[in-house]
Amino acid sequence: MQRHSQIATTQRPRSWFRRNFRWIIIFAVLLIAVLLIYVLRSYRHSSQMSAELLECTASQDVTPFRDGFLFYDNTSLQYCGEKGNSRWSFPLGSNARFSVSSTHIVAWSGQNLFILNQNGSPSYSENQADQVQFARIGTRYCASVIGDDTNPTLVIRNLDGTPVDEETEAYRDKMLLDMGFYGEADQYLWTLSMDVYGTAINTVLNTYQVGKMNTGIVDLGEFLAYKVLYEDGKLHVFTTQQMYTYDYKAVQDMSGTQLVYGWQLVGATVPERGSASMLLVPNSQMTTTQSITQLRVLTGTADRRYTLPSACVGAAIQGRNLYAVSPEYVYRADVDQQRFYAYSMPLPDHAVVDSLIGVTSGGYALVTCGDQVYSVSLPK
Repeated sequence: MQRHSQIATTQRPRSWFRRNFRWIIIFAVLLIAVLLIYVLRSYRHSSQMSAELLECTASQDVTPFRDGFLFYDNTSLQYCGEKGNSRWSFPLGSNARFSVSSTHIVAWSGQNLFILNQNGSPSYSENQADQVQFARIGTRYCASVIGDDTNPTLVIRNLDGTPVDEETEAYRDKMLLDMGFYGEADQYLWTLSMDVYGTAINTVLNTYQVGKMNTGIVDLGEFLAYKVLYEDGKLHVFTTQQMYTYDYKAVQDMSGTQLVYGWQLVGATVPERGSASMLLVPNSQMTTTQSITQLRVLTGTADRRYTLPSACVGAAIQGRNLYAVSPEYVYRADVDQQRFYAYSMPLPDHAVVDSLIGVTSGGYALVTCGDQVYSVSLPK
C-alpha cells in the first residue's frame, strides 16, 4: 500500500500538466498576441506621416511662425507654408536679423528697423538714431535696443512706429540681454540686463507698464537668467539655478520658486486659461552632439520626469503632446502619461536627423539633416 501511494504521488504533477496543457497553450498565445499589439502600437508606420525637403538651409535662421516658417536668405526674409510653398518675401538687405511674436515680425539691419504683419506687409520701415542691437515684438508694441552695448537706449513703439516710451537711465553701465511683452494687450514689458562693471555677475529684471512707469526691479544675483515666461498673471524667470516667480510688478511669489539646477528650459505651451507646461532637458545632454534621454515637465505644482526609448536630438511640447526626435524616429506621449509611441521618420535612406529646429502651430516639425531642412508632419 505504501509503495502504491508513492507512485501515485510522483505521477500527480504530470497528470495536472496534461489536464491543463490546452489552457497553457491558450494563455501563451494570448500573451504573444498582447506583446505583438504593444509592439505594433509602439512602433507606428511612417505612412501616417509625411516629410518635405525645404529649399532653405540650416544656416539661414529657420524659425517657425504660425502655420509655416521664416528664413533669411542673406537678402530677403522668406515666409513659407509647412510644406515649403512660398507665401511672401520681404527685402531686408545684408546682415539682417529678425524676431517674431504670435502675430507680427520685427527685423533689423544696421540702423534700419522693420515691422511686418503676418502677411509680410510693413507697417514701419525707418532708420534709427543709432545701430539696432536687437528688437522684440508683441501683438501691440515693438521694443528695440539702440546704441552701444553697455549704455543702450530702450525704445518702445506702436506697431505703426509711433514712439511710446524710452528708457536709458536704467541701463547705464549695463548690457541688455532680452525683453518681452506680457499681460493683457501686452501692456507690460520685462527686460533682463547685466551689470558689466560690477565685481560679480548680477542679472537684473526690470518690469514696466508701457507708456506709464517702471513697476519693478529685481536683482537676480550671480546665476545667469536666460528666459522669462508669462503665464496667467505670473512671470517665471529661469536662471541656471532656480525658477523664480513674480507678479506683474516684480513682487516675488516665494511658493513659486523651484530648483532647476542641471536642467534647461527648451519649450513651453501656455494655454489661455490654466497652467503652462514647461519642458526642460538636462544641461549635460544639450551639447553640440545632442543625446537627450530624459525630459522634465513643470505644470503648476506637478513635476514630471520622463525617460525616452532612445537617445534624441531635440524635444518639443505642443498642447498635451510631448514630442522627442531621434535620428530615425519621432516619439510622442501625452503629458500625463509615461508611455511613448514611436513613429518611423519618413525621410530618404541617406537622411539622418541631427537637430530639431521647432514645431509649427499646424503640427509640423522642422528638422535638420546636415545642412538640409525637412518639414515632418507630427502624429497626434
